[in-house]
Formats: sequence, structure tokens, C-alpha cells
Amino acid sequence: MGKRKWGDRRDAKLIRDIDAMHYIMPLMYPNRCDNEAFMTLHINLEKTEEYIRRKNKENPDNKIAIFEIIIAATLKAIKLRPHMNRFIANNTMYQRNELTAAFTVKKNFRDDGEETLARVVADDKDTLDTINKKVMDQIEFCKNFEDDSTKAMNFIKKLPGKHFIGWLARLLDKHGLMPKSVIATDPYQCTVVLTNLGSIGMNIGYHHLMNWGTNSIFIVVGKKKKRAHYDKDGNITMRREIALSLTIDERISDGFYYARSLRLLKRLIENPELLETPLDEEVSY
Repeated sequence: MGKRKWGDRRDAKLIRDIDAMHYIMPLMYPNRCDNEAFMTLHINLEKTEEYIRRKNKENPDNKIAIFEIIIAATLKAIKLRPHMNRFIANNTMYQRNELTAAFTVKKNFRDDGEETLARVVADDKDTLDTINKKVMDQIEFCKNFEDDSTKAMNFIKKLPGKHFIGWLARLLDKHGLMPKSVIATDPYQCTVVLTNLGSIGMNIGYHHLMNWGTNSIFIVVGKKKKRAHYDKDGNITMRREIALSLTIDERISDGFYYARSLRLLKRLIENPELLETPLDEEVSY
């Protein structure tokens, strides 16, 4: 990780060789929610679903689903495209120390079913199999135990002076000084937050970013469905696809960088055998 220098945060390093435009942008546009870029991706599932069927037949005790492939592909894409692991706090741009993915887990499917927070920390040598295990372990833990952030929030809820507590929390968050126990599984302190609306039969939609925390990427996964494609002669072919919507802080990089990053993400999901290589191993796209 290297020695911490003046200006670094405990969760990230100050970017010292930043170009003038990306230095100025946070000063002119200080709020993350005012700088959202919204994009969608349509993923062809033909090879992906065939891979899932083959993989699950070979490993019936360690089954995998499309959501785990999307998580692994997202983490690999961000690892290979490090600008996507940046964030802006206190009008300053940082490179995050860890690569993390967060998602919510509903303990039971009822209107009053409790939700809890899951967080996966990726290692450079992780593969689809190890990411899948981390996700499954987190889901199992969340369904049976209370995560650290929820414990902290339940304690804070009992304290008097909520307006002062809120002001103090925002001040500490701005400077990266929030106690680790409070933000241990806070999704908005993670590289990417994912939500699987397809698992409850819903299509993709827009989800905003937060001014709280450091999260700069939010991904919504929709349901699988067939979509019409037209060739040059007007003939129609129906393809089974899944759609993703992405909300990204546009200040952390430029449109060309985002476009190449999304092209890589699409390639990884549509060719999941590439996820059998370590996260830090390059792939062509």
C-alpha cells in the first residue's frame, strides 16, 4: 500500500498529478449528486447463461448466478480501469486504497422484512470462484447476524441530540474521519454499490449517488428478458438480455475513459470465462 503521505486519507491516497480540469471541477461543482452521469448497458446472455449451466453442473455444491458474475465482472473492470476507483471528498480527488463492492441483503421476502448491508473486499488475485464464495459468505452472515454498521446505527438512534450528531457525522465524513465501526459495512463508503432489481421481477431504473460517503458508482441490475434486434435488411432477431443502469460521478474521469470501461464490463459479463483469471490480469477489449 505504501507509506501514507501528507494529504492522504486513511482510506485513499491524494492524487497529486491530476490535470487542471479535474483539479478545478470539484471546486466549481462540489456536490456528488450534482455531477451524475447516467448510462445503460444491454448484455447478451447467450454465452453467459450457457456458462452458468455448465459451471453449475460441474460444481453443484458451489452454484453461481448472474448477479455474482456481474459483481465479479464489475470488480475486474474497475481493477483494470483504476480511474473508476476514485472519489471526490472535501473538493479533492483521491484514489481508493481498497476495491470494494456493496449490496443489500433482505433477510426474508416480506414487506416488513429486515434489510442488512453486505460488503465484499476484493484482492488482486481473486477470480470468479473466490468472489462468488465471498458473496455467498456475506449473504449467509447477513441473514443470521447483525452487521457492524447496523449495530452502530442502532446505538446512535438511542442517543439524544440527533441534529448535532448528524452535523458531526457529516463533518467527520467530509475529512474521512468517521469511526470504522460506524462505516464498516456502509455501502456508500465502497467503490461500487449494486442492487439486483431483477431478483424481484423489476426492470432497471435510475438510482442517485449520495453526497455522503465516497461511493462514485451505483449499478442497478434489471430482469432478464428478450429484446428485438434488427439487421441491415430489417430482419428481426430476438435475443435474451439483461440490462444494467449505471450512475457515475462524472468528475472522476472523462467520457472516453467511461466508454472504454463500460465496453470492458460488457465483454467480461458476456464472456465469463475471462473471470477465471485474477482480477489484475489484463484482457483484450
